[in-house]
Amino acid sequence: MSDSSVRHRMGRTTLVVRGPDRRPLADQVVTVAQQRHSFAFGNIGFDFVSLVGGPEPEAVADVEGFGGTNDGDLERLGNLWLSPFNTATLPFYWGRYEPRRGVTDTERLTKTAQWFAERGVTVKGHPLVWHTVQPPWLLDLDLDEVERLLRARIRDLVGGLAGLIDVWDAINEAVIMPVFENGDNAITRLARARGRIYLVRMAFEEARAANPAATLVLNDFDLSSAYECLIEGLLEAGVGIDAIGLQTHMHQGYRGEEYMQHMLDRFARYGLPLHLTETTLVSGHLMPPHIEDLNDYQIPDWPTTAEGEARQAEEMVRHYRSLVAHPAVQSINYWGLTDNGAWLGAPAGLLRADGSRKPSYDALETLIKGEWWLPPTDLRTDADGTVTVEGFLGDYTVSVGDHTERFTLSPTQTTATVNLG
Repeated sequence: MSDSSVRHRMGRTTLVVRGPDRRPLADQVVTVAQQRHSFAFGNIGFDFVSLVGGPEPEAVADVEGFGGTNDGDLERLGNLWLSPFNTATLPFYWGRYEPRRGVTDTERLTKTAQWFAERGVTVKGHPLVWHTVQPPWLLDLDLDEVERLLRARIRDLVGGLAGLIDVWDAINEAVIMPVFENGDNAITRLARARGRIYLVRMAFEEARAANPAATLVLNDFDLSSAYECLIEGLLEAGVGIDAIGLQTHMHQGYRGEEYMQHMLDRFARYGLPLHLTETTLVSGHLMPPHIEDLNDYQIPDWPTTAEGEARQAEEMVRHYRSLVAHPAVQSINYWGLTDNGAWLGAPAGLLRADGSRKPSYDALETLIKGEWWLPPTDLRTDADGTVTVEGFLGDYTVSVGDHTERFTLSPTQTTATVNLG
């Protein structure tokens, strides 16, 4: 934990440890252990919707989707997910959430969100507004009715799940939304008629009204100046963006530290937290560089390889180090646990299709729960019952015998008191 590039992720506090009689425990060995990172290390939890919530309804069979596993061992897959990650993204694509008007997938998604929350995981919903994976029945409605239903969907989801899901991608890929041409959909029609800023404002204002405590993210894959122009227009219009979402699906190869640093600096200048919302690195052959839309490259078989797995592991470490080193980055969400059902059929998971661990899983776990983690450590208090604790920002426990209490390492708190027993 001595790497100077991550010092800003660490805290130091003088902990006063008191016994059951509220007197300082002087010259006493105490065990301090980290329990959770403050930094959001995330992954999608799509695989768990069927494992926890039950089989998907027949009505979604013809609607585009991804994520899923043949591994029915919830405990095994859950432990693999929970070891490195603390933030789960769950799918609320309108076309799969409400494939028939008025028939929603609320119960399965709520059960899945509760399963994660019960294990200390922050749950995020993705996305409230997007032009892809849309219910076909929307196409038969006029735009006023589409907007009315969209507003109601946002309110129902954000308000109905408040306290369970308090982080949302409020709108996804608004840069391309009004000019999207790969298939007709009602949301693109609405964006073309009303404009980007109108639609983004609507998403954020409806979500904010439904849950004022929610963290609302503007998310996009277009990292060009077009996204910067949209952000600047939204901020000038007074839209309350909580975080800027940046997608980095790298099916065509790792873009490198220099690219990432420059890109992060460009978006950090708005003074908002940066969320790396969708990150992938493949462990097989790379997608050809001439492919402009990643969706245009879908092949029958895209296998993981030993050479690709070694590359993925090395690039995973480089990528996460560069992101965690940047002070504006608040969250990194990897886009897939396993290769089974992965987006575009790419071998981008941290586990192979059979559920075995790739080197990338071990490399990432070694960073998050090794190098950037304080394992159970024995420390001795001084004559005043104090001990200095230094580690990555997050939640910790201090224990003596059978008595355990929690405390938090935060950027601003330099002293804390715990009462054991």
